[in-house]
Amino acid sequence: MAEPLAHAQVRPRFRSVADTAAILGMSEVTLYRAIHAGQFPAIKVRGRFVIPARAIDDMEASALAHGLVDAGSYALPAAG
Repeated sequence: MAEPLAHAQVRPRFRSVADTAAILGMSEVTLYRAIHAGQFPAIKVRGRFVIPARAIDDMEASALAHGLVDAGSYALPAAG
């Protein structure tokens, strides 16, 4: 029997910096520095950053297929 929609696991489209840092095994400070330097993809909404889950998935797939991935190639340069 199918699971009711309310109980289905819905994957988040965006992740917090804390969650992303934990997934990547790095400190939040390091990730914030990379975001501010335009070396990691993020979306800023009123001072809060979120990471598209798709970006993490795409980087993982690329690393598995091709080896080393530079996260900076997934991010646009910081506006400034």
